[in-house]
Amino acid sequence: MGIGYLSLYLIISMLWSFCILGTHQLQSSQTEVLLQLRKHLEYPVELEVWNNDKDNICFISSSTKMNSVTCEADVVTELKIMGGKPSKSGMFSGYAIPNLTLSESFSMDSFVATLARLTSLKALTLVSLGIWGPLPDKINRLSSLEFLDLSSNFFYGSVPPKLATMVKLQSLRLDDNFFNGSVPDWFSSLSNLSILSISNNHLKGPFPSSIGKISKLNTLALSNNKISGDLPDLSNLSGLKVLDLSWNEFDSKLPKFPDGLFITLLNNNSFTGEIPEEVKKLNHLQHLDLSLNHLHGRLPTILFSLPKIGYLNLASNELSGSLPHQLACGKKLEFADLSNNRLTGEIPRCLRKITAQFDGNCLTAAGVQNQHSHSYCAKMHQKEKNTSAKSILILVGLIGGTVILMGLLAFGFVLIFRRYFRRGCQEKSLLQKQVVENNLTGVTSEILANARYVSEAAKSGARGMPACRRFSMEELKEVTNNFDKSALMGEGSRGKMYQGTLQNGTLVAIRCLSLPNKYTTRNLKLRLDLLAKLRHQNLVCLMGHCIDTGVKPDSGGNKVYLIYEYVPNGNLRSHLSDFGKVRALKWSERLVILIDIAKAVQFLHTGIIPGFFNNRLKTSNILLDEHRRAKLSDYGLSIIYDDDEFGEKGANAKSWQMKLLEDDIYCFGFILLESLIGPSVSAKKKAVLLKEMASFASEEGQRRILDPIVLSTSTKESLLTVISITNKCVSSESSTRPSFEDVLWNLQYAAQVQATADGDQKFGSPAHS
Repeated sequence: MGIGYLSLYLIISMLWSFCILGTHQLQSSQTEVLLQLRKHLEYPVELEVWNNDKDNICFISSSTKMNSVTCEADVVTELKIMGGKPSKSGMFSGYAIPNLTLSESFSMDSFVATLARLTSLKALTLVSLGIWGPLPDKINRLSSLEFLDLSSNFFYGSVPPKLATMVKLQSLRLDDNFFNGSVPDWFSSLSNLSILSISNNHLKGPFPSSIGKISKLNTLALSNNKISGDLPDLSNLSGLKVLDLSWNEFDSKLPKFPDGLFITLLNNNSFTGEIPEEVKKLNHLQHLDLSLNHLHGRLPTILFSLPKIGYLNLASNELSGSLPHQLACGKKLEFADLSNNRLTGEIPRCLRKITAQFDGNCLTAAGVQNQHSHSYCAKMHQKEKNTSAKSILILVGLIGGTVILMGLLAFGFVLIFRRYFRRGCQEKSLLQKQVVENNLTGVTSEILANARYVSEAAKSGARGMPACRRFSMEELKEVTNNFDKSALMGEGSRGKMYQGTLQNGTLVAIRCLSLPNKYTTRNLKLRLDLLAKLRHQNLVCLMGHCIDTGVKPDSGGNKVYLIYEYVPNGNLRSHLSDFGKVRALKWSERLVILIDIAKAVQFLHTGIIPGFFNNRLKTSNILLDEHRRAKLSDYGLSIIYDDDEFGEKGANAKSWQMKLLEDDIYCFGFILLESLIGPSVSAKKKAVLLKEMASFASEEGQRRILDPIVLSTSTKESLLTVISITNKCVSSESSTRPSFEDVLWNLQYAAQVQATADGDQKFGSPAHS
């Protein structure tokens, strides 16, 4: 029995010793460095867990996957900190932004110097922490690093050249920052690199061919930059599985690709030429996106039968010809988008069995909508052939002329003086071939190059919402009883609004717009598709659109219908007083609505770069659902109206965009004012209102001007916070107006203060004190 207890005691002692060793008691100097880093990062809430036991940070952090410290022996080998700060802001210009970046006192140099004291660090992840500034060369002091992830911060300047000396790096991620300058040509020095990802930055210039020498490269992602010129041969990257170069400015022919690719994203560039036959070797390819380029020629049918292909997007190119009726589709193909090309004939049987899109072609199959006439595609194809033939004739002429000229020069060498010979050579050297640029779409430089990046907020905002689709005129006539007067909801400055019910019982609101005949049908569709990307819980959902192709060419305009979700509970203005059929909103309810709309506008400004501004902000465009949650309507229409949104170029474009941004802030200020004073705001001139706002400075003035419902249901601190930000929004000096981040922070603070007071309030006691 005693032996048994002794054995048990020894086992427990051994286990306890193992547990003690497993906590990895750090050197005191290493713990000090971690605590200094936390201070540099201004004590993010994600690291509050370190307060629990500063002597065992490794053990504490091992229980949290998002933020962790891994230790070996008594040193830190892995550090992972993932914060919650937004990763992008159109307002960032190299300086600190409240609530987005770390403060002005943050020192990048000191931070990296402290970080470099973790000399045994092998993996470093610092994501969404608001770190801002140029990344210094001294980052290379972390010579043992194998994995480096600095995504979703505010780094700017060049990617530091000293990174080339960190030869142990296997993964380098710098996505969602503001790095600029050219793409470094020294990446080939990192021979162990398997992941290189620098998407969503401001890199420009040519694609360095040296990248093709990184033999171990598995993932290459440089999307959403301004990389231009030729894309070199990448076939030597035998291990490459993921290639994402979308949303750049490449204008070469498609190069040779490595056979082992799984995912290839080259959409939204200006690639030209035909799709090479070598694509038949891509037997592992699962996802291919070549949309929104200038590819032409016949469509290689082998793409549809690749053994692993599941997603194929070739939309918005200049592909022509017809597809064979007996086209073979691979067993895993689930989606194909061939819209906005020049395809003719029938739709192959296998494409009818999957999700496929064909709009904007010249197909004749029954049930296929939004097609051009066959003559349109034939004409465009002939025009392309004529252009090609003309180019050949010009080339032949140039060659023939050059031969004749050389002969004459040789003959003249015998007959004339040397000085005339030299002059003749000089004249010859001045001959240059002229290249004429032909913009086929009329939109690439204006929409597609500007709307370069759809943020993660846009993608997450689309979850749970119906996909935007194209409606036919027949559908709209059916749901509105041929646009009967009984379906008319009203008429505003931008067209009539009808109510309808879809076949599935969904209520919709249909806005009819009359647009100037400025855009081609394809151009207009691209603009509408861009508008459809705006998905947010506080935006009235755009469910679809329709271009009335039956409008006569000489009518001077286009008829466009936008189909929105129906929001049943009226607009904000009708809820600000008891005069109507609804109860007026209390102060706390108004704050919730104002926060909703501020989030919506902030999304419009930053959810897509360069953002949607001039959003017609007013209380009549703020709709309330059955739960009194706010949704903004009539947003983003500037993209399809002739408001010169896409006509500004050069140095004036930035100042023009800032003016529109300020207009949204200014207009939002009057929404705040109407929420404070009541609907009477809309009946007064702005000059009168601004004069009356001076009364906000005194309590007596507030009692005289403010809505009694606001006075009776608000606390003093909450109310003064909103009054202060309102004054700033409607300031006559645009430079003193706040950003929407500031507006949103102040509204959320006011709501928090009000909620605390409401929770503590006794029954029957006054709210405003």
